[in-house]
Amino acid sequence: MQTTSFVSLVLSLFLILVTVSSAKRYEPNWASLDTRPLPAWYDESKIGIFLHWGVFSVPSYISEWFWWEWKGTKSPRAVTFMLENYKPDFTYPDFAPDFKAEFYDPNRWADIFNASGAKYVVLVAKHHEGFTNWPSKYSWNWNAMDVGPNRDLVGDLANAIRKKTDIHFGIYHSLFEWFNPLYLQDAANKYTTQDFVKSKTMPELHELVTKYEPEVVWSDGDWMVNDTYWNSTNFLAWLFNDSPVKDTVVVNDRWGSNTNCKHGSFFNCHDKFVPGQLFKHKWENCMSIDQGSWGFRRDASLSSIYSMDELISLLVRTVSLGGNLLVNVGPTSYGEIAPIYEERLRQMGEWLNINGEAIYATKPWAFQNDTVNPDVWYTSKKTSNGTVVYAILLKWLKGNVLELGTPIVSRQSSITLLGYSGSPFTFTGQATHGVQINVPTISFYNMPCQWGWVFKLENLVNQ
Repeated sequence: MQTTSFVSLVLSLFLILVTVSSAKRYEPNWASLDTRPLPAWYDESKIGIFLHWGVFSVPSYISEWFWWEWKGTKSPRAVTFMLENYKPDFTYPDFAPDFKAEFYDPNRWADIFNASGAKYVVLVAKHHEGFTNWPSKYSWNWNAMDVGPNRDLVGDLANAIRKKTDIHFGIYHSLFEWFNPLYLQDAANKYTTQDFVKSKTMPELHELVTKYEPEVVWSDGDWMVNDTYWNSTNFLAWLFNDSPVKDTVVVNDRWGSNTNCKHGSFFNCHDKFVPGQLFKHKWENCMSIDQGSWGFRRDASLSSIYSMDELISLLVRTVSLGGNLLVNVGPTSYGEIAPIYEERLRQMGEWLNINGEAIYATKPWAFQNDTVNPDVWYTSKKTSNGTVVYAILLKWLKGNVLELGTPIVSRQSSITLLGYSGSPFTFTGQATHGVQINVPTISFYNMPCQWGWVFKLENLVNQ
C-alpha cells in the first residue's frame, strides 16, 4: 500500500513537471505574442468602467490634458484661466497638495461599480502628467502617498473591488510623461537613448503588476515612437510568461506608434472606436460619459453628458459588433463620483439586470443590424437547445407590429420580451425571410425597461 502511494506521488510530480515544462513560452516579438489566446473572461464581460483621476482633477478645467494645454500648446483658455485665478508664480505641481481625495471611499466606489453591471474596472494609475496614484519607488515626491491624498489610491481600490465584488481589477499606465527631463532628453536624442524607459517606464510597469496583480494592463502615451524604444515586447513576454497574472491578464494595443490596431489582446485603435462592421479581432470601445473630457470638469454642461438612450444604444451596437464597452467617469479631486455619473452607472445596471442575458457572454450573430429596421441590433448565445438570438430594439415601435428582416421562423419558433411577464408573442413569418411580430399594447407599469427592449428569438430556422 505504501509502495503504491509512493509510486502515485512520483507519477503525479512527474506529470506536473511535464505540464510546466511543456507550457507555451512567448518570445519577445509580435509574431509570438500575437499567438496568445484571449482569456475568456474578457470577451464574456462586455462592460468595464474607466476612471481618469489625478492631479488634473484639481483644476478640473478643459480636460485631463490641462497641464499640456497650459504649458505645452499654451492654449488661450488655459493661460487665461490661470492668469485670472492663480498667483503669477503658481506651477502645475502646486495643484498636487489640493488633490486630497478626502471623501474617497473605495468601498462605496466598489458598490457603485457592482451596481452598474460592469465586470472589470480600469483605474488610471498614472496619466501623462507623471503623478502616480500609488506610492511608486520611481516617482519620488510626485505620488499619492508623498503628496496630496497621502494614501495608496490604487491599492485601496484594488482591495475593495476584490473584497466586495467579482469585478476584475485593471490599471491604465501612460508610457511617457509630458515634461519629464529624462523623456525629453531621449526625445532630443531622437530616441536613440532609453534612459527614461529603463529608469521610469519599465520599472513602474513591473512594480504595478507585481504589487497589484491587475488583470488589465491598459497602456497609453505610446504614439510618438515605435515599440522598440519602449521595450514593449520584452515587458509583454514577461507579463505573459512569468508575471503573477500571466494566465488571466489582457492588454490593449498602445505599445508603440506601430502597434495601434495591430497587436494586443484587444484593440482600441483610437478613442471611441466603433467599426462600421464586424471586426475580426477582439476590440474595445473606450468612451466617456462626459463627451468633452475623460477627467472631471467643473464646467461640464448637461448637453455634453451621455443620456441613457445614447449610452444603451452605444452599448448595444458595440456588443453586437463583437466589442466591449469601457465606460469612463472622472472622479473629483475630493474623491467623489459626481451624482450624474453615479446615476448613469446605476441606471445601466438596472437595464442589465433585466437584459444582461442579451449582453454578457454573447457572440455576434450572422447579422448585426437588421435589414429592415435599422433600430434593431442582434446578439446571440449558444445553448443546449440551439442558438438563441436577441433582437434589441432601440426605439419602441409606434404601432403593434414589429417587422424584422433577417430572422427566419417556423412553427417551432418562440418570441418573448425579456422582463415582460405576458405570454409569448404571436408572429407571422415571411415566405423566405423576415418576421412580423404582434406586440400587444404594454402599459407603462408593465414595460420591462425604459430603453433598449430585448426580444428573445428561439428555435429560428437560421440560427
